[in-house]
Amino acid sequence: MTRYQTIASLFALASTFALQTSPSLAFSQEAQQMCSADAMRLCSSEIPDIPRITACMVRNKAHVSPGCRAVMDREHAAAAAARKREAAAQ
Repeated sequence: MTRYQTIASLFALASTFALQTSPSLAFSQEAQQMCSADAMRLCSSEIPDIPRITACMVRNKAHVSPGCRAVMDREHAAAAAARKREAAAQ
């Protein structure tokens, strides 16, 4: 596994923890593709600490590429909708 693939995998895992609200809501392949370069550029110093990578990406959202920001926004909205559905079901 190359350094790029390792970082991409770590970012995907970190994003899973940041964006996942239930076991059924998984981090998308699109987000991994769109955000891996941003994670390497902005948060490589945080590797391998997954919570720190996650916090770094959220903190640097204003500096990520437009494609990554769009995916982050979409997945955040999906996570919020899932939380709302879960709360309504209880």
